[in-house]
Amino acid sequence: MAAGTWTQRWLRAELLLLWILTNICESRSLLSAPDVVTLEESSQASINVTSSCAFNQSAVIWLNVTFSSKSNYSSIITLPEQVLLQANTTSARFNVISHNVGQVTTQLLSNNTDMDSPSVRIRFTVVHSNVVSIISQVIGWIYFLAWSVSFYPQAWHNWKRKSVVGLNFDFLALNLTGFIAYSVFNIGLFWIPYIKELYLKKNPNGINPVSANDVFFSVHAVLLCLIYIIQAALYERGGQRVSRTAWFFLGVGWTFALVSLCLAAAKQITWLDYLYYFSYIKLGVTLIKYVPQAYMNYRRQSTSGWSIGNVLLDFTGGILSILQMILDSYNNDQWFLIFGDPTKFGLGLFSVVFDILFMVQHYCLYKAPSTYEPLTEQQE
Repeated sequence: MAAGTWTQRWLRAELLLLWILTNICESRSLLSAPDVVTLEESSQASINVTSSCAFNQSAVIWLNVTFSSKSNYSSIITLPEQVLLQANTTSARFNVISHNVGQVTTQLLSNNTDMDSPSVRIRFTVVHSNVVSIISQVIGWIYFLAWSVSFYPQAWHNWKRKSVVGLNFDFLALNLTGFIAYSVFNIGLFWIPYIKELYLKKNPNGINPVSANDVFFSVHAVLLCLIYIIQAALYERGGQRVSRTAWFFLGVGWTFALVSLCLAAAKQITWLDYLYYFSYIKLGVTLIKYVPQAYMNYRRQSTSGWSIGNVLLDFTGGILSILQMILDSYNNDQWFLIFGDPTKFGLGLFSVVFDILFMVQHYCLYKAPSTYEPLTEQQE
């Protein structure tokens, strides 16, 4: 008797759970699809669209083209006008055929209002070669690692000498401000849903320019800059301090950020624009931050205290960053991509220019004197 009662209770619980799940599915269904689909020219792919719930009736999903890099999107790719999601199923597949290099973004819409999600988009990218795409991704990881690791030789150099003499304090202050601004931009555009939706509305092609790598790199850079500053506070510094000129530029940058914040709060600009202003602060800092260190090396006629390992890794990262932009521009037939991300392009270009200057100073102009001392006749 007890066993029968337990069985009845278990059946009631299962029926209640089934009823709850059914009502949840009837009230809301999440539609999902790949964010980006990359194809080579004259190839085809099968795309899967899924629903979080199955419905008793079939649903029609339309592929509404919201962006095309060419006036006639069908010259880039052949897409079905609609996809049928059969009743009592949660997925549907459709085929696409690529023709020419280009980009097409589609928004998924459905006759079932419970599945209608304007934020679901698929960006189809047709490229010359998938091999070039893979090479570009590998180069991206290498320069990301090179730029990230480039902070460590200077920290090690400072710790080993127990001194920061030769490391310009203006460079430290400007570098910290630049990477804080870059972190605000990356974190906002990568993690805040409201900002991401603003970006999608402004850019129908739907590709977020910030990746997890960008967030890690900028936050990691802030932490290492703080370590430099702690070292500057603890180790010998030879009377160095941040100059009035650097304080002036820092004041201009943070005043600009504060005024922009007030404008965003007053709804005179969007919060997306506000974040982009932070990226411009980073670009401006990159333009000037190396100048104090280069001038300090010139005035001292020495690069002692300035780690050449940092310079070599930074140079490697800058060269590879520019190379990746060139490969992506070729592969997508869009050479404006080189200048499409001014912050990234500026980081690469100005880093390379100043790194070359630092290498010339270190290896040619201000060579360290030889530590070899000839033996005297008595020592012989």
